[in-house]
Amino acid sequence: MQDFDDATRTELEAAAFRRLLSHLDENKDVQNIDLMILADFCRNCLSKWLVAEAEARGESLDYEAAREYVYGMPYSEWKSRYQAKATPEQLAALEARQAAKRERGDEE
Repeated sequence: MQDFDDATRTELEAAAFRRLLSHLDENKDVQNIDLMILADFCRNCLSKWLVAEAEARGESLDYEAAREYVYGMPYSEWKSRYQAKATPEQLAALEARQAAKRERGDEE
């Protein structure tokens, strides 16, 4: 990647990000809690990262607008259509992951 000029690298990164969003959209059965357990990020994290990067560049991006971009629809609609209630096993796994992060001092 270092061999590409900045513009090309940015285009590739943006295209990969759009492809990630498309992939998540095509796999709505993958729950946010599962993403958090396995990879320590979810769709909401992506939305927050977009807002933070906009702010870092002096731009304003509303969190709900970012979520609508990431989810492809208003979050409340996505949640009612696709978000399943977390199981006790999922909640326990998420708590275990968060506890391990706290022990390592990896909390954001």
